[in-house]
Amino acid sequence: MKFGVFTVMLPDLTPEAAVAALRATGYDGVEWRVATVPANVRNDPPSFWGNNLCTLAPTPADAQRGRALAADAGLAIPNLGTYIVVGDLPAVANAMQLAVTAGAPAVRVGVARNDQPGNVDALFTQSRAFLQEVETLSRRHHVKALIEMHHGTIAASASAARHLVDGLDPTCIGVIHDCGNMVFEGYEDYRRGLETLGPYLAHVHVKNAAYDRPAIGGVWRARWAPLQDGVVDFAALFAALRSVGYDGWVVVEDFSQAYDSRTALRENLTFLRRVYNAAQ
Repeated sequence: MKFGVFTVMLPDLTPEAAVAALRATGYDGVEWRVATVPANVRNDPPSFWGNNLCTLAPTPADAQRGRALAADAGLAIPNLGTYIVVGDLPAVANAMQLAVTAGAPAVRVGVARNDQPGNVDALFTQSRAFLQEVETLSRRHHVKALIEMHHGTIAASASAARHLVDGLDPTCIGVIHDCGNMVFEGYEDYRRGLETLGPYLAHVHVKNAAYDRPAIGGVWRARWAPLQDGVVDFAALFAALRSVGYDGWVVVEDFSQAYDSRTALRENLTFLRRVYNAAQ
């Protein structure tokens, strides 16, 4: 098993500081956040999805920068964490070209969200047609496209994700399993879900969440939590990954803010290695 970090969780660190911290902590790889940080937020305090300092711009120069930084730190780049919306084929083509420059084998692409207009059949058809075109681009650029199991989308669960990608070439299209997102929506037994994904299981993100409610009798709502203190049963997850023969990347994206960025890197890797080793 190889452990990495998605730099979205390090908004207060520059890419240079991030790779130094990852190397010092003992991670194997870095999954770069690739996005355009809007000019109107660049003076704001660092934040995950706002002024995130640990972001590469979607340009060849920054792709080369990310590749050089990772190489100098002895880190692999398993994926580029892009924010491509369903239907944006030019953005997919650009991201795949950036992945080639960066030396990354995969990029993340989006599927339809539940808040888009249309019923689920229309959203499925839209997403499926998009992924068929993405499959063609994958063959052209030799870069795999990954959809993420994510709450608020039509691929929140393993079953829904498999339904969406079924029949597409699993060497071109894969799924990111995300146990933390499943706390919000889409939970299925880890082993059965991983079995359902089958050859489409391509990547794993890990984070955690817990439930709170405002008052007795109120509705419980999910919130981000530290890896070691939430709903996700990591021992069961690692046992399930082992049962299906997965020995690829496990990439952390911790949004709990329980620690500062550098402490979070240390605490999370210590926890994951302990649980993973116990599951052997």
